[in-house]
Amino acid sequence: MKYFITGGCGFIGTNLALSFSKKKQKNLLILDNLSKPTAKNNLNILKKNKISFTKIDIAKSRNKVESLIKKFKPKVIFHLAGQVAMSTSIKKPYLDFQGNVQSTVNLLEAIRKFSDKTILIFASTNKVYGDLENFDYFEKKTKYIIKNNFLGFNEKNNLDFKSPYACSKGSADQYVLDYARVFNLNTIVFRHSSVYGGRQFFTYDQGWVGWFCAQAVKHKLLTQSKFSITGNGKQVRDLIHIDDITKLYKLAFKNFTKLTGKAYNIGGGINNSLSVIELLIFLQKKLNIKLNYFKIEKRAFDQKIFISDNKEIYKDLKWKPLISYKKGINQMINWIKLSKIYKNV
Repeated sequence: MKYFITGGCGFIGTNLALSFSKKKQKNLLILDNLSKPTAKNNLNILKKNKISFTKIDIAKSRNKVESLIKKFKPKVIFHLAGQVAMSTSIKKPYLDFQGNVQSTVNLLEAIRKFSDKTILIFASTNKVYGDLENFDYFEKKTKYIIKNNFLGFNEKNNLDFKSPYACSKGSADQYVLDYARVFNLNTIVFRHSSVYGGRQFFTYDQGWVGWFCAQAVKHKLLTQSKFSITGNGKQVRDLIHIDDITKLYKLAFKNFTKLTGKAYNIGGGINNSLSVIELLIFLQKKLNIKLNYFKIEKRAFDQKIFISDNKEIYKDLKWKPLISYKKGINQMINWIKLSKIYKNV
């Protein structure tokens, strides 16, 4: 087994596994604890493609993690496992710590002791930068903006962990980078913006693009219903399609010597940025409907804007997002209709 994917039954993990050729899929090992109800749906898809799977909680099974890495000495580990919902981190901070920090340290230690040539690519988050309230924001009709030709946040922004989720992902992020510095391991950190696309089993708390797309499809095909948006809906994110992400991960391990020990902001960039309100306007026009929503209190420490400046990853890897939000959202809508997931939102 040359390739491990932790959290491989999740959204990014499943898409990444299926993006490999049939030949390389034979060398893939999926690791997942199946704690999410939708993970079994993805596992069935992976099994149909004859991709190997081991059920394991890497946070709680240090000896088993070490045994697997000692046995296979994988060429690369795509570390995508973790607790991803802000609300869950607040309700269950210890579970959040285990899922993000403890699992990561267990992997790093196993690599350090038994397979120090293994490449580890870690999926981090833009939340490591905090709420970014030190910038000057201007409120427009449908969104917040930052003036003076703002093109996105780069990796030089100060880390500022706010919320248990940011603390746990940020701590893991820093452990991954520090094991490159201190132990000379081959580790890379990608700080993701809003990833979306097919096979994303979104929830109210996670996967906002898919969630609102499903609300719109539900309105179109079933019935008109109300749904909530947090805050005033003018908060902006850059959208990055899953196909662009899977291409990045495969490109990264093939060129890891350029990236080792570094963290990169990864997103759709300024041209693929939308506020919540702008997304809803786009969906209304696309589906010829009028959505009925109401506003609730904004989430604590929510960023008014996060747009990734992708200059560093382009400089080192010549990677940039290729799928526009219009094309990507159209594909998302089609997948939601086909999977009928809109019936469950």
